[in-house]
Amino acid sequence: MNAEQKLIYQIALTQIPNVGDVLAKNLVSYCGGVEAVFKEKKAKLLRVPGIGEFTADSICNFKNFEKSEEELKFIQKHKIIPLFYLDEAYPFRLKEIADAPCLLYYLGNADLNNTKVVSIVGTRKASEYGKSFTENLIEELAEQKCLILSGLALGIDGYAHKAAVKNNIPTVGVLAHGLDRIYPASHKKLATQMIENGGLLTDFVSGTIPDAVNFPSRNRIVAGMCDVLVVVETAIKGGSRITAEIANSYNKDIMALPGRVNDEYSTGCNHLIRVNKASVITCAKDLLELMNWQYSSIDKPKQQSLPLDLESDDLQIVNYIKQKNKIGIDDISFDLQLNQSEVLMRLLQLEFKGIVRSLPGKFFEMN
Repeated sequence: MNAEQKLIYQIALTQIPNVGDVLAKNLVSYCGGVEAVFKEKKAKLLRVPGIGEFTADSICNFKNFEKSEEELKFIQKHKIIPLFYLDEAYPFRLKEIADAPCLLYYLGNADLNNTKVVSIVGTRKASEYGKSFTENLIEELAEQKCLILSGLALGIDGYAHKAAVKNNIPTVGVLAHGLDRIYPASHKKLATQMIENGGLLTDFVSGTIPDAVNFPSRNRIVAGMCDVLVVVETAIKGGSRITAEIANSYNKDIMALPGRVNDEYSTGCNHLIRVNKASVITCAKDLLELMNWQYSSIDKPKQQSLPLDLESDDLQIVNYIKQKNKIGIDDISFDLQLNQSEVLMRLLQLEFKGIVRSLPGKFFEMN
């Protein structure tokens, strides 16, 4: 069986009525291959866990290979990359998930198996607060060489993709429809830009419209393909909240942007944080620390440039704080054998100059 025939059977497997992704994988495993599923006798199909009379009949009576042949032509014409769950190039993070799609359709050039994948989701009715945070987060992640994943929707999704394109970060949009269209239509230009440095991904054949029932399937890919899911803004019953719940069921790390308690589109984020399903995120550094990823240069402490007119006692205090990271005024005075009131005065002057900063409890650290 050549590659084209094999792909036709793989596409057909996803078109059998009453056979979902979990059951399809069981069938391939029990029958010994995709082609064998369509040639197996009903009696053996009935031995497969989850297969009853009705489903066995659906498989045995399936004859609609014309749709698969049409899809093959569409794939070849538009240079789409099909990814079957047994393929080496199939996203390895999804392979670990039982209900991951059997077959994906990919148009783009980004590495779906990037060592760092961040999914960013949020409400379509994004506030300036959410938009600004999303854009800043993406900019701060620019040197991480990660893949940014989202759902190409209006609002936070779109801002995440646009910021990634602007900062030359590969970004992939996961669609709830076929690759023969872009929804929303206002994102057509953005989608074209993404294909050049990223891509579009879906588990739906061409001709599939963005019906509401398709979005949970889209959301499980966004949740399953990432290392960490960032929820920027969502209502308590918002779609992004649902994506976070899916990610939680996959044991993914989740982060949420906190917001004011009376803001509708912060209620979902605040809830995720309150029930310990999400960590707080305020900047890229929070994400890097949670994931134990090496800090990019913008997150590393910058070398403090000290004024040339500092007196010797001031330099002594500054160098001492550098060694200790955080130190109390009593210890500074005792260890450096300086009068406490004088130390306090010098620390205040250093704080005015932006060299040190005060902390609660009369502690100080380098600024």
